Amino acid sequence: MSDILSVKETIIPGLFEIDLVLHKDERGWFKENYQKEKLEALGLPEFNIVQNNFSFNYEKGVIRGLHAEPWEKYISVSGGSVFCAWVDIRKGSSFGRVLTMELTPEKAFFVPRGVANGYQTLEQNITYTYLVNDHWSKDAQYGAVNLFDPNLKIEWPIAKEESIISVKDQNNPLIKNIKPMEFK
Repeated sequence: MSDILSVKETIIPGLFEIDLVLHKDERGWFKENYQKEKLEALGLPEFNIVQNNFSFNYEKGVIRGLHAEPWEKYISVSGGSVFCAWVDIRKGSSFGRVLTMELTPEKAFFVPRGVANGYQTLEQNITYTYLVNDHWSKDAQYGAVNLFDPNLKIEWPIAKEESIISVKDQNNPLIKNIKPMEFK
């Protein structure tokens, strides 16, 4: 746990890791999960939130993703831990670049548009939350990549056979079959 709020860019351009401060006492903890002025002063891109979403997961081993939307997301968990994976599917030199990391309440991530995001719950009863800067639209360009694409070499902590995955996510395309996402 860090006692200093910090923002740093990862190996995927525009994907930022945020170290949050947990203020703990005998009752539990408190965190300032997102504070626009402080985070942008530390280098986070301008982010104008229009929606706050929650994804509650009952079981350990739930996997969701890998989804790439045409908007930015600020992701975090309220408790417990998840294993996160990101794949850059934007047109450019970082196409196909992968990053994995565990997400706990002490961290958050800023995910740029066109970077596929997925996670696997490492505990029961996980609430995954994300702030977004645009609304869902049936006309928008969405991307997805297969969670188990062997070319990505993502080592999910809980085996595929022991995981809970939607049929839709199991059928996402391999990276070699994806047209890189482009944005104006």
